[in-house]
Amino acid sequence: MAEKAKIVKGSGGFGGPLTIGVDGNRDKLMYVTGGHKPAIVDKICDITGATPVNGFETSVPEEEIMAAVIDCGGTLRCGIYPQKGIPTINIMATGKSGPLRQYITEDIYVSNVDVDQVSVAGEESESTSVKAQGGAKEPEHQATYSKDKKIMETRAEQENKSILTRIGLAAGKVINTFYQASRDAVETMLHTVIPFMGFVALLIGIIQGSGIGDLFANIMSPLAGNIWGLLAIGFICSLPFLSPLLGPGGVIGQVLGTLIGVEIGKGNIPPNLALPALFAINTQNAADFIPVGLGLAEAETKTIEVGVPSVLYSRFINGVPRVFVAWLASFGLYK
Repeated sequence: MAEKAKIVKGSGGFGGPLTIGVDGNRDKLMYVTGGHKPAIVDKICDITGATPVNGFETSVPEEEIMAAVIDCGGTLRCGIYPQKGIPTINIMATGKSGPLRQYITEDIYVSNVDVDQVSVAGEESESTSVKAQGGAKEPEHQATYSKDKKIMETRAEQENKSILTRIGLAAGKVINTFYQASRDAVETMLHTVIPFMGFVALLIGIIQGSGIGDLFANIMSPLAGNIWGLLAIGFICSLPFLSPLLGPGGVIGQVLGTLIGVEIGKGNIPPNLALPALFAINTQNAADFIPVGLGLAEAETKTIEVGVPSVLYSRFINGVPRVFVAWLASFGLYK
């Protein structure tokens, strides 16, 4: 008999606990993890009786998805499924991050999950709401203002509004729009841009202080220091079976980019190779995001099944040529 699974966050994780189970036609556990299936997928399916679906190869209607398992390091996937109301299980220790972080809440998202964080749910009530005892009586007198609303909110609900009220409401709407835009910009800086800058600064410090840069220079300079080596890097990163594994979070591209940038600054790599190097180390970026992107475009299941390998192989076909074109465009740079 199928039961419900309780999923808690791991050490350093965020969110949860989540209690999920098969509910009518919601019997699919979709995993979008670069093509491989994490062990927690089998454990959750054994407990709940759900059917595992590789979201990288196919897709199912949203109304049939019981939960989604992802391995996102802080990009769009963290928030895309919570935005749709789908419980999301991240095997990486990622908290509220990415452009959709406002949808990442503890009641629908949990991170840093492994098999040890998955267990059979206890006998608990499925509903946490408490119904009020007895029916509430209709108030005899309808108050003009309410303690739960601002004056302008009360005025906005009135049918007959004066001209001054309409002007005030319009001005308030414009101000609130700009205020929300400013708040979103500040949150993006605090939660996305500044942490990334700190991550890059940390990498540069480690590279310069540990000697990794010198080791990298000895290994990668023969490749990154000439066009043929950059073509080889672009070829490796664009391999269809490898790019989805290198793509999550763009970590590989960030690390290689920082290392190459440091070596360019030291003079070990010619600066005009920065442009083709940029194309070479980024051929795999977002390769793991292809099915999610097609899902955002509301593609049909057959379209996703055909589209994912098509995009991967198109990346593979144009990966090396675009590095060569970037190399041609780099002539005359920094002269």
